[in-house]
Amino acid sequence: MPLIRRDDPSPTDARTPRGAGSPLADLESPDIEMRWRAVRSIAPESKFVASLAAALERETAPRVREAIITALIRIGDQASAQALLPYLRAQDAGVRTAAIDALQAMPDATAPFMASLLGDADSDVRILATELVRNMPVDTATSLLVRLLDRETHPNVCGAAVEVMIELGTPDALPALRACAARFAGTPFLPFAISHAIARIARAAG
Repeated sequence: MPLIRRDDPSPTDARTPRGAGSPLADLESPDIEMRWRAVRSIAPESKFVASLAAALERETAPRVREAIITALIRIGDQASAQALLPYLRAQDAGVRTAAIDALQAMPDATAPFMASLLGDADSDVRILATELVRNMPVDTATSLLVRLLDRETHPNVCGAAVEVMIELGTPDALPALRACAARFAGTPFLPFAISHAIARIARAAG
């Protein structure tokens, strides 16, 4: 997960115009160290998201990629979240995990994209999207997952949603959970997981 260390120096203000020796120009340097330093020198301002997103798209060095993702987390606006969304489809598991961790770190910026992600045609994306719900307020998380369970036809996606429900679900989720258990009665792992979620929610509700 890309972490922002407390002892990291504050990034300097990258207001230098694009040109030789400027941080934005150095993002395209063939030298890994120069690219890394360029990323760390860019101020956490929304106007730099497009340049960081373009740099992330072509970056192959893990150290620089991590620095770019950390810079996007620092900016933390919707454009930053949108720049990371394509990496939920990355073939590289490490890249996908980094994108998930980053998006989880900016739940408010990610929230506007959740309905689309949870309705994506790719079941793998829907599964990953359930992980993004974990850092959201419980009422928001429950509402999103209830809407998913009400329409979902893939048992693995439902299973992923139920796992999050076990942790975050509120009593508002109970009708959707029971309906899902009935719908997938022939898929043994799912009714079992749902019974666990229902029991946990009932205990929490007192």
